[in-house]
Amino acid sequence: MEELFNLVKGSATESVINNPDVPNEQNDAVVAEATNTVASGLQNMMAGGGLQNILSLFGGNGGQATDLQNNPIVNMMKGHFISKLTGKFNMESSQAGNVANSLIPDVLSKLVNNTNDPNNSSFDINSIIGSLTGGTSGQQSGGGFDFQNILSKFTSGGLDSNNDGQVGLDDIISKVTGGAQQQVRQQNSNSGSGIMDMIQGFLK
Repeated sequence: MEELFNLVKGSATESVINNPDVPNEQNDAVVAEATNTVASGLQNMMAGGGLQNILSLFGGNGGQATDLQNNPIVNMMKGHFISKLTGKFNMESSQAGNVANSLIPDVLSKLVNNTNDPNNSSFDINSIIGSLTGGTSGQQSGGGFDFQNILSKFTSGGLDSNNDGQVGLDDIISKVTGGAQQQVRQQNSNSGSGIMDMIQGFLK
C-alpha cells in the first residue's frame, strides 16, 4: 500500500501538487484520497467477482494512460474520485474532472507497467491481490500471472472451491472474491482498519 501511495504521489506533480486549483495544504490529503480510490476500487471489483476484469487490465497491452481513458474500471475510479474531490475538498466539478482524468489513468498505467516489468520487484499481481484480500504477498513467476500462488493464499484443502469437480478460473475468482469480501467486512467493522486508515499513516 505504501508503494502504491508513493506511485500516486510521484504521478501527482502536475495534476495536484502544481495545480493552482488544489490548495497546497490539501496536496497530501488529495494524494491519499487518490490512493484510496485506486486500492478500494480494485478491492471492490474483486469483492464483486470482477477478478477477470482486473487480470484483463493488468494482462493487456494497454499500458498507456490514453489507452485506459475508456476502461470501465478506470472510469469507475475516476467517478468515485471526482465525487470525493467535489464533496470532501469543495472543488468545482470541472476542476475535479481535470484532476481525476489526468491522475487516475496515469497511476493505473504506471501500476500496470510496473507490475509487468520483470526488472521491477516493487509490484507483482500476486502481491496486489494478496494485499487487498487478506493474503500474504506472493511472487510473480515467468513474467505472467502465477495462478497457483494466488490459489494457495485462499485454499485450505482442495482447490475445487465451488465443488464443481473442476479447477479453473471460476475457482480462482471464487477464492479471490471471498477473500476480498472478508477484507471489506473487516475494514467496515470496528475490528479492522480501513485502507484509508493505513494510507493516513504514511502522511505522519
